[in-house]
Amino acid sequence: MTTSNRRDVLRAGAGLIAGGTLATGCGTTGTDTPPPHPAANLASTTPASAAPAPRAFPGQPLQITHGPRASASVALTFHGQGDPTLATRLLTTAEKHGARLTVLAVGSWLDAYPAMARRILDGGHDLGNHTQRHISVNAMAEAGARAEITDCADRLRRLTGSIGSWFRPSRAPTASPLVARLATEAGYPHVLSYDVDSLDYTRPGAAAVTRQVLAEVTGGSVVSMHFGYPDTAAALPAVLQELDRRGLRAVTTTELLS
Repeated sequence: MTTSNRRDVLRAGAGLIAGGTLATGCGTTGTDTPPPHPAANLASTTPASAAPAPRAFPGQPLQITHGPRASASVALTFHGQGDPTLATRLLTTAEKHGARLTVLAVGSWLDAYPAMARRILDGGHDLGNHTQRHISVNAMAEAGARAEITDCADRLRRLTGSIGSWFRPSRAPTASPLVARLATEAGYPHVLSYDVDSLDYTRPGAAAVTRQVLAEVTGGSVVSMHFGYPDTAAALPAVLQELDRRGLRAVTTTELLS
């Protein structure tokens, strides 16, 4: 190979790498997850240091809806799916306010954006399992429901060394008895529900999301929110500022219950 040909080959390879980088940064709004990027499988084979594993909290029920009411803390929990740019914006906003979140990630989203798992953990946030495809897991037969839980757990383990700190069922606030049992068998001592629904998935506007959360939140609350909506990203600063004014800290669910 001549020196000139070698330079041509290197330029072509650099173009392919740049194209892959651009493709990774593209996403959709809402809760849609695009097909996995070709680099997803490569990233998933190289986990960083192991993430925290699930733990049992004595005195807490199988399905947890809130923490201690005397607590001066709350847990803001997020459905992990949608545009990774919005997800990163939410994480960064929380960190600038000294807040920590709990992210329940959808397995297909992790397939498409494997770097998000480590980004969440590196920010000091909890990371958990929200099923593989985000379909109505409570309505599924046992084999299918088990696969939804364990397939997502496998993604998390491959990316982080752990199956994640929490499990939350998809398309339902609480797990059916079957799904709760399957989650326990998969290694999750608790199912994480919530007592405050932000209703951000209805796209009501940032001000309405803020009002909805602040009207219901109290000490020990577990709040349900979503990564994939611009309204949520726009509402989070005002939510955090008002929580702070009320003397409530936004912490991970693990911290809330510890």
